[in-house]
Amino acid sequence: MVPTWLERSSLEVAPDLLGCRLVRRWADGRQLSATIVETEAYTEGDPACHAYRRETTRNRVMFGPAGFSYVYLIYGIYHCFNVVTDRDRTPSAVLIRAVELDAIPPWRAGYRAEKPIRWGAGPGKLCQLLDIDRTLTDLPLVPATGLWLEHRDADWQQRLETGAIAFTQTTRIGLTQGADLPWRWYVSDSKAVSKR
Repeated sequence: MVPTWLERSSLEVAPDLLGCRLVRRWADGRQLSATIVETEAYTEGDPACHAYRRETTRNRVMFGPAGFSYVYLIYGIYHCFNVVTDRDRTPSAVLIRAVELDAIPPWRAGYRAEKPIRWGAGPGKLCQLLDIDRTLTDLPLVPATGLWLEHRDADWQQRLETGAIAFTQTTRIGLTQGADLPWRWYVSDSKAVSKR
């Protein structure tokens, strides 16, 4: 079942996704999960939103129900993963910009030359890390599809409530339109954030 808590504006969902887990399970049973530490919101009427002008084959999933994946390609090489939000027929999504690994699985040892904390520091990097590509677009974010979300654990939530974890809200990155809107959120002290 698709999570109903995603049936809200991307501006509400984007900060609420920080601390949640993005989980990927492969057909061979391997599984990797990482904490979401950076998000950007895109919504109806936003000139930077892929659905700003009209519905197309590419962006159609953004007009559908919440809780689906929207994966697209940028620069012809990097995939970007989004969580579709809001009511059905209201185009809205949250770009997951960065994730942080808790531990390195043995089958990912030596994955990149850079420090493991930076392996998911950017939308393209996290998609490479988790093997997310356009074959996973327009699918419900549930375990059966091999890609899903899990809520913050109790310890993470408690640290947030006591002020041990803080969020920063700022402008989005790499845009020509809507660049002045403060619709990016990140975990303030995370070393996995793509850019401060």
